[in-house]
Amino acid sequence: MRPRWRFFRFSLLITKPGHKGVFFLLSVRIGLVVLALGGFGFDRLALAEELFTLSPERNRELVRMVRQDCGSCHGLTLRGGLGPALLPETLRDKPPAGLKYTILLGRPGTAMPPWQPFLSEAEADWIVAQLLRGFPEESR
Repeated sequence: MRPRWRFFRFSLLITKPGHKGVFFLLSVRIGLVVLALGGFGFDRLALAEELFTLSPERNRELVRMVRQDCGSCHGLTLRGGLGPALLPETLRDKPPAGLKYTILLGRPGTAMPPWQPFLSEAEADWIVAQLLRGFPEESR
């Protein structure tokens, strides 16, 4: 028996009364992924922001990209439109790691495209950190 199936069969045996085995397994696995990513990622974002400084030119490019390209769906003021609002109060309850991977990988089946071809992971961390504190205005 392959190890993967052995774990799956064992997890079905340790379910709590009233839970469906598969759903309990999925919740355990999701919890393990969140823990592996550093909880909700607050410490990782702070670390990425400290270690990764943008050049002034790249900073302006990213601010313009978020304000213009992301703003075409999320509203130029990021208060919502086709996509949801990207304000600190609307994003506060969402895990930063989830926001980062939504930016990088998009959301299949929705209008949210993947931005990974244009951004590094550190730049996506920077964007998430800026969104959570209030995104800067575009300089002219």
